[in-house]
Amino acid sequence: MRVELPIKRISNYKNIVSDEVDELINLAKELKGLRVVHVNATSYGGGVAELLYTLVPLMRDLGLDAYWEVLEAPNEFFNVTKKLHNAFQGAYVDITDSELELFEKVNKENAEKLNLDADIVIIHDPQPYFIPLFKEGKFIWRCHIDTSSPNKIIWEKITKKAAKKYSKALFHLTEYVQEPFKDIAVEFPPSIDPLSDKNKQLPEETIKEIILKYNIDITRPIITVVARFDPWKDLKSAIDVYRILKEKVDLQLLIVSAMAKDDPEGWILFEEILRYAGTDPDIHFLTDLKGVGHLEVNVFQTISTVGLHTATKEGFGLVISEMLWKGNPVVARPTGGVKVQILDGFNGFLRNDVKELADALYDIINDSSLKEEFGRNAKKLVKEKFLTTAHLKRYLKVIKEVIY
Repeated sequence: MRVELPIKRISNYKNIVSDEVDELINLAKELKGLRVVHVNATSYGGGVAELLYTLVPLMRDLGLDAYWEVLEAPNEFFNVTKKLHNAFQGAYVDITDSELELFEKVNKENAEKLNLDADIVIIHDPQPYFIPLFKEGKFIWRCHIDTSSPNKIIWEKITKKAAKKYSKALFHLTEYVQEPFKDIAVEFPPSIDPLSDKNKQLPEETIKEIILKYNIDITRPIITVVARFDPWKDLKSAIDVYRILKEKVDLQLLIVSAMAKDDPEGWILFEEILRYAGTDPDIHFLTDLKGVGHLEVNVFQTISTVGLHTATKEGFGLVISEMLWKGNPVVARPTGGVKVQILDGFNGFLRNDVKELADALYDIINDSSLKEEFGRNAKKLVKEKFLTTAHLKRYLKVIKEVIY
């Protein structure tokens, strides 16, 4: 299924990163008219969809014939791919022969019915990974997962079967690269869009309306966690951190999330986390089930005192860059891509256990000059490394290498 996309203009980014825009226009000259298709599992929920909603329209504006196709699949397929996702991150899971047959069958069906006649096909994550087995062309695999220590049995069973069909494999960090991709791997961090509804500067009136609608008290400190309901995000620890802090500080915890359509497990965990939180009125669950969209997430991050990220595994964690872009420090566990966004003692703190996380948050909440210093550093780092324009430049360079 092809995704309908908005029009975006690369010229609109001139005020933020002028030199990078000029470089992108020059890079794209040789690629004009090139047909590029991105393929992933869902058009809504999760970081991949958000990235593509910006990157694909900007590729078009630069002159590429770019579009985005989404898999058509039954729920049983996504139960299998969730297992693959967890296995790629190192979990022990049992995947049966019949489940693997379903995975292959759905990939074959999509290879035949999606419009994949393009110069370059970019496959995102495990769900459409087998498509190149059933379709001729030049393929790039874009992995958004922390594969630093995968479940080797399942990793090898899946990746080896189609690895030779790919010209390049893109990973957030070099430490995620495993065989059979070492010879074709590229380090490829993702990005946030500074002009999107989630990241643009909002009028005060909009901020006030949303605060009022969701009954948030901005006179008290606010800790915000933005994360899917996923076991790796360890949201119970976020609640534990809040409870430790609550003994010393009168604060609120915002848990902000979207329910990804390709993640049936998320609904079960959502109910479990709700029960764990109990009836504390200062723990706010703010999801799309309550009408939370990108503007609302923007407001929640903007009004936050400090961000918290308790994931035990994290491919990258763009929600951290989003929070940093609003000039707010973040306290997080030092895992995966978190480590390149938060520099300990520069724009936040990296800590492991719940007590350490709570202590680090307390230090920021109680030292306004430290919070301001971290906030300035936070925005500067994201501007230099993790905006859309830098990401788009990486894509154009890789596409050029594959084509020429």
